[in-house]
Amino acid sequence: MELTIIEACLLGILVFCLLVQLYFSLFVHLKLARIKVEEIPQSASEPISVVICARNEVKNLEQNLPAILEQQYPDFEVIVVNDRSWDGTKELLQDFTKIYKNLKIVTVLDGARFFAGKKFAATMGIKAASHQWLVFTDADCIPASPHWLMDMQPPKEAQQEIVLGYSPYIKKRGLLNALIRFETFFTAVNYLSFALKGMPYMGVGRNMAYKKSLFFENKGFAAHMHIPSGDDDLFVNANATPYNTSIRINPDTHVWTEPQTTFKAYLRQKKRHFGAGKLYKSKHKFILSSQIIIQFLFYAALVAACFFKPLWYPALGIFIFSIIIRCFIYPKLLKRLNYPGLAWWFPVMDILLFIFLVFNGILSIFVKKVQWK
Repeated sequence: MELTIIEACLLGILVFCLLVQLYFSLFVHLKLARIKVEEIPQSASEPISVVICARNEVKNLEQNLPAILEQQYPDFEVIVVNDRSWDGTKELLQDFTKIYKNLKIVTVLDGARFFAGKKFAATMGIKAASHQWLVFTDADCIPASPHWLMDMQPPKEAQQEIVLGYSPYIKKRGLLNALIRFETFFTAVNYLSFALKGMPYMGVGRNMAYKKSLFFENKGFAAHMHIPSGDDDLFVNANATPYNTSIRINPDTHVWTEPQTTFKAYLRQKKRHFGAGKLYKSKHKFILSSQIIIQFLFYAALVAACFFKPLWYPALGIFIFSIIIRCFIYPKLLKRLNYPGLAWWFPVMDILLFIFLVFNGILSIFVKKVQWK
């Protein structure tokens, strides 16, 4: 079979993209699928401070905060930073202090002398922490079990200063919810797998931990205080190393989160995250950009191949081979990361996620203004 120069180039692009896909799947993500999930420790080593930033979160705090305050850990405090709320958060927290002695309230008042936002609130919470080991989550999050803190406690290895957890979104009806959960899954697979590979580049503030001393020794959020997001991923990106970071994926250590219920709200959330990604280290930006570009080229070449009859069967074969290989890896990871229902929809969701990421990337070019609540 003789091919024209254009046909040969298209086929070459497909083969190249397939090889890059296989690298990420077989040599990065497969490591997460194969790793043995560690048992939760039976004893505690050090006291813990849990930090939660809340802005107009009275309903979420009423529902989720007791599950955090009642964790089965011998010595811990929960610091809730009330960031300029007006919805009754203050009154609810005051009522909770009468029941829970381990609850500490930090209040951020309106003023013009500081950069308002989550990073300022988080800094106030960290300063108020009585203990060296800090665990972070959000008001709309609830631990999967009473043993969450037991597994997020300081690692035995003294050099480890950061622990990355996992926070899945709660299942609800509809395509939007499926997309949110699938995108969260792939984000988690990526950052957890690269952390295992010795290249930690981000964490999720809904479930992560680090040392208080690490925060102040590296000047906290000073380098990126001017943008509204990045209190979690940018801090990890700047301070995580192959030696000071570990992960926790035991199902009892997951922290479940309420998902966005409208497409507009979800786009606004992703826009904040996209803005933080621009400040990642160059090598991390290269890897993450490469993944999206390769997916774009792969699907673009597939569509283009449909217009050249000699490429129909080779292109179809490459696409089927790619799906088969990845279907041996990602459905297993979906089950491991608490999304078993999405395993059957993997090929369809993979394409939908790619379309959404391209759309979100284009939208982010034109929409600049974002804020934290």
